[in-house]
Amino acid sequence: MLPFTPPTGYARIKRVNSFQELVTTRFADGVNALCWERTLPGDFAEVVALLGGTEGINTIDEARLLALPVSAAGRTAVDILRADHRLLRDHGVDPVLNCIGAYPRDEDSGPVPTDVFSFHADSAPVEADTFLCTYYGAPSEGVRNEEAQRRVDLPATRAELLKLFGGDDNEAFRAYLNENCYDLHYAPHASAQPFSFGPGNLWRIAIEYPGCPVPPCIHRAPDTISGQPRLLLIA
Repeated sequence: MLPFTPPTGYARIKRVNSFQELVTTRFADGVNALCWERTLPGDFAEVVALLGGTEGINTIDEARLLALPVSAAGRTAVDILRADHRLLRDHGVDPVLNCIGAYPRDEDSGPVPTDVFSFHADSAPVEADTFLCTYYGAPSEGVRNEEAQRRVDLPATRAELLKLFGGDDNEAFRAYLNENCYDLHYAPHASAQPFSFGPGNLWRIAIEYPGCPVPPCIHRAPDTISGQPRLLLIA
């Protein structure tokens, strides 16, 4: 499994050394992703095998984790999952632990794919950010903001969207793009170098909201359809 490997010289990511530093560091000076890099003990593969969720997205609660007949190494993994969940909950966010066998594909999005396999930015109407950690399976991937372009800004794609909209390129059209999340998805340049978020690392990434001081972190989910299940904490 790939470790956290941002491109050489990429200045938008800052490593932090604790959860406290992760949640208190402000996004500024172009930095739009914070990574608490960790090598976690415990047998997360055993936890995933016992959960048995190989289809779709299965949300796992604490009661189900505690009921698993795990070994000592599995218990260590369960304790870490519960501890991370508690840290985020106490910080005031609502973390969700998912065991993911496969994500749904967006088969009918038209010229802009809008599923999680597409490079995208998260968004909110108020100040917020996203936390995520992959404990098992393929981690998320990021791409430099400078190595991607919003799909709605590609002339051919925008022309197709205008046809679907059936109107002019005006404020109503831009609202249409926003309502359908088309304006949150990005096309990487041919020379782009996507990087892995790495296993076990807890990330806090900038999202798009009014007044955000930095560009949003562009990322995507890995393709889990033909691979191993993914154990993901997200808030």
